Amino acid sequence: MIQTHDLRRIGNVSIFLCWFLGVSCMGKTIDLNDDPHIWLEQIDESQVIEWVTEQNARTVKHFETNTGLLELSQRLKEIMDSEQRIPYVGKIGNHYYNFWQDKSNPKGILRKTTLDEYRKPDPQWEVVLDIDALSQAERENWVYRGLNTLYGTNRALVSLSRAGGDAVVVREFDLKKSEFVVEGFQLPEAKSSTVWLSENELLVATDFGANSKTDSGYPRIVKLWTRGEALTDAKTIFEGSQSDVSVGGHSDTTEGYETHGVYRNLDFYHAESFLRDEQGQLTLLDKPLDGSLFGHRDWIFIQTKTDWEIGQNTYVGNSLLVMDREAYRRGERDFEILFQPSETEILSGFSVTRNHVIVNILRNVQDEIYVYSQTENGWKRRRLDAGQHFRTSSIGAIDRRIDDSYWNTSNGFLTPTTLSLGSIDGKEEELKQNPHTFDSGGFQVSQHWVKSADGTRVPYFLVQQKDSEGPQRTLLNGYGGFEIPMLPRYLMLEGPAWLDRGGALAIANIRGGGEFGPEWHLAALKENRPRAYEDFIAIAEDLIERGITTPGMLGISGGSNGGLLMGNMLTMRPDLFGAIAIAVPLLDMKRYHKLLAGASWMAEYGDPDDPEEWKFIQGFSPYHNLREDIEYPHLLITTSTRDDRVHPGHARKFTARLSELGHDVWYYENTEGGHAAAADNAQRAFMWALEYEFLWHALSDKPQALN
Repeated sequence: MIQTHDLRRIGNVSIFLCWFLGVSCMGKTIDLNDDPHIWLEQIDESQVIEWVTEQNARTVKHFETNTGLLELSQRLKEIMDSEQRIPYVGKIGNHYYNFWQDKSNPKGILRKTTLDEYRKPDPQWEVVLDIDALSQAERENWVYRGLNTLYGTNRALVSLSRAGGDAVVVREFDLKKSEFVVEGFQLPEAKSSTVWLSENELLVATDFGANSKTDSGYPRIVKLWTRGEALTDAKTIFEGSQSDVSVGGHSDTTEGYETHGVYRNLDFYHAESFLRDEQGQLTLLDKPLDGSLFGHRDWIFIQTKTDWEIGQNTYVGNSLLVMDREAYRRGERDFEILFQPSETEILSGFSVTRNHVIVNILRNVQDEIYVYSQTENGWKRRRLDAGQHFRTSSIGAIDRRIDDSYWNTSNGFLTPTTLSLGSIDGKEEELKQNPHTFDSGGFQVSQHWVKSADGTRVPYFLVQQKDSEGPQRTLLNGYGGFEIPMLPRYLMLEGPAWLDRGGALAIANIRGGGEFGPEWHLAALKENRPRAYEDFIAIAEDLIERGITTPGMLGISGGSNGGLLMGNMLTMRPDLFGAIAIAVPLLDMKRYHKLLAGASWMAEYGDPDDPEEWKFIQGFSPYHNLREDIEYPHLLITTSTRDDRVHPGHARKFTARLSELGHDVWYYENTEGGHAAAADNAQRAFMWALEYEFLWHALSDKPQALN
């Protein structure tokens, strides 16, 4: 028996073929040589601001009037502002520092405490830097972007962003005095990179003026900057090419192991690393271009992405290698293999303590943590975590220079995050746990596998009520890019905003991500991008065929590269979904490389200026594949004016094009927040509430209420 959704799929085979071949099959298509909406790429032009204001007003008025947007936004903000949530810390000297945002401190405070205090349920904190007070005093909309400290001193470099973009102002700060250093190191707003060499020297890569940036908008020059010296007088030690993604410095100030040098990112996945000697000479280090090199005390570690041939040896991709530092300096290249992937295990990452190596292994998209220790008989490993089902653990050294203690943060879909302090040679001490934000007792988690179009088995997680029967509103999340895995995590907001209302949630582990190592990612690069989309479609079809949901009750959401995925689901299989939420997306793949950091992603998507590559890129450029005579699902598009990574022009032009073709679309553009699309908890809560309210009502029995 063929069900209704099967007939709709059959009827859209022609749409799929047109998408796959990158040709027009019906309706009007955009003229590549005459983009009528290119004016929306301007950031602050009055005409653009007026357009954005009108779109925002329409969306806010409708959802505030017709849904529970304000109530849900307030509920989510209370969760984010909770005094009971974990105050994560980083150790600097003898203190533990935390950046905290809440109702009283919307922009946040940097504060510190001692370990003894931190162990208490309600520690006493000393405020080091108040971003709200600083913003008011300087009449700036500062967003805190992190701290770069010089080990063993009180000196730090504070990064501050105007309205949340990637570009930052950098200022030297005295952590002991809790004040900025008068006439200290300062950098104007730019996408900068800085590393300490000593208290009086930095390696700086920033915007030095004309011809100092790459096509991707990042620095291409590294300089040695000495205290008291004008930035213009700093000594150039390295210049990359304009076609590179970026360059920067690296250093290790560990006593007795001091080294420094520069790196050169040739593209998003290939980089060279150089060591600089006392005479200022740079030596190219032996490492795979697509792999990483890391030094710690007497060890050199190399993580491979693809097979690496060096000397007489070939090391398998996704391996972790180790060698004595002095042997490496002598030119030896016979590495010991700490980890090598298998059919069931892949390397997700590693961390080092003073004397051990902690390795994170993924097995079927679930974490396993092992500790590797050097013995007289070679390296030995043992399991470090408890091996709980459907949980994610992240373990990292507290201070790798002095001891073997570590932080362990662990959580699952239905289990809030727990923070523990442990030592490899001792026991773990549970310090903090986030509060439950919903009653998870009535829900269950399962993992399912489907066959994609080419026969590849692809997994997804499903969270639903234990006693659920029949189809229900279901939200499917996906990303599928840049080797980023979608792992189990506590559903802090999804729980109260979606599950508590009776919805089900699915998380797709499609190709392009990192769930099964580099090969899983490489399988969806450039001309193979359709594999990721086919995987996502297979999961959506499985949810429908298993009776979990129906096309009209299936919503999907994704941001950034996940926004590109959502755009392609809209144009490729509009029959399969009832509603789509797209956040901070890439959508115009003809011009993505000309907008902000877009050129840095050509290793992922391809070069639209190459006619041969544009042939396949056009097939997954949603902006160019919109049609007039197709009924699209309900659609919400959100972005940020201050996103200086993925240009808001993508979202704006896509919205305008849909409207031009006669389709209804909801649009909201936050004026702050950068690529995160929000700068504080109030903004975050509103953006999430808007998405969930849109999806819930669009997938209701009477979705026409949204029109």
